[in-house]
Amino acid sequence: MAVIYKNTLETERLILRPLTVGDFEAAHSWAGNPANTRYMTWGPNTEGQTRSFLETVSAGKDYAVALKEFGKVIGSCGIYPDSANDTGELGWIIHKDYWKQGYGTELGGELIRYGFKDLRLRRIVASCAAVNYGSYRVMEKNGMRREALHVKAHWARVDKEWIDGAVYAILAEDYFEPKIAAR
Repeated sequence: MAVIYKNTLETERLILRPLTVGDFEAAHSWAGNPANTRYMTWGPNTEGQTRSFLETVSAGKDYAVALKEFGKVIGSCGIYPDSANDTGELGWIIHKDYWKQGYGTELGGELIRYGFKDLRLRRIVASCAAVNYGSYRVMEKNGMRREALHVKAHWARVDKEWIDGAVYAILAEDYFEPKIAAR
């Protein structure tokens, strides 16, 4: 069965729309920035690497993150379904000038909603460098739980060292029927 993707997703403050080659300047502003790519498995990118990436993006999977009020692209994100297992993987990056404003939590929540309600996935995962507080807090705030810690499994290209990687996940059953904490 073929999966049909929406072209645009919306949150209170953001529009998640298809990422295109026309987003080069915005995308390279974070993809070429060592502070932004510090904990990524890629980057900092050359202009050619950013252009090559933008030529491979898929509508319905890769999104530009734009401020609803101004249309300014401040990051990118994606959801990558594995239909054989009814699972999906999330990823995102926000330009450092927009960190600590709740945008990651907002876009993460929308990708999870889309994955469970529209794509009907049963499980969604995301990974990050274990020291990347901003990323793992986005996951935790959206109900994801840490399932694994991979010791010195992630090459931090900017710092040129092996660091720990963390894997987070949420199940559809936990999304639709969250458990109330014991009192």
